[in-house]
Amino acid sequence: MYKERFFILVILVIIFSSCVRNKNPQQMQQSVIQTKQNVFEVTDVIQGSTYTYLQVKENMQDRWVAIAKKEVNKGDVLYYDEALQMTDFHSKEIDRTFDVIYFINTVSKTPLNQQPATMEGGMPAAHSGKVAAKDAEVEITKPEGEVSIADVFTNKADYSSKEFEIRGVVVKVNEQVMGKNWVHIQDGTGTGGNFDLTITTQAKVQVGDEVVFKGKITLEKDFGAGYFYDVIMEDASLISKKVS
Repeated sequence: MYKERFFILVILVIIFSSCVRNKNPQQMQQSVIQTKQNVFEVTDVIQGSTYTYLQVKENMQDRWVAIAKKEVNKGDVLYYDEALQMTDFHSKEIDRTFDVIYFINTVSKTPLNQQPATMEGGMPAAHSGKVAAKDAEVEITKPEGEVSIADVFTNKADYSSKEFEIRGVVVKVNEQVMGKNWVHIQDGTGTGGNFDLTITTQAKVQVGDEVVFKGKITLEKDFGAGYFYDVIMEDASLISKKVS
């Protein structure tokens, strides 16, 4: 009887050990997935007019990051996607220079791979090549022969080699990102879904202004961290502005 009980006990131990061994790899895999998340804890918050500047602790290191303006509290733990590193960045809105700061596109209080549809925050569209299709509602009348956004995208190779003027309505503006103002204009034309032209400039404009910019376009511009433009007009001059 003793031998039978001992034998049963050994069998139960083996079965239990097998279950534990089968479970551990899955737990380890889940742990690895979690550690791959970009995540930090907020230790300080400075609110600007456009951005929220956060001092954070990540991997036992302190650093500064900037996100689109949103309510954030000390102690919050946030997950994020991509970060664009800037050195010697001066923020005019808070009058402070950061030796190194990271501009972050999207932050969330939950892991991004768990709830991609409910991501919170996000960097303004200063670095995104297009605006949402719902914003393509601008209509302006242009004289015959005046350059349109459709012309630029259709004949982009030609326009990249010469300086020209283009008129449109401002649909989005992000000020002082990488030392420039990023302006999105539309004129009601487009091709292949490209109805929005991004322009970098030192000029100040507002959403709704009808503007004329002068400059050259750059093709396939890559700013890193996933911010890529097929077509962008850089360092343009503001020729005229009609306030809305």
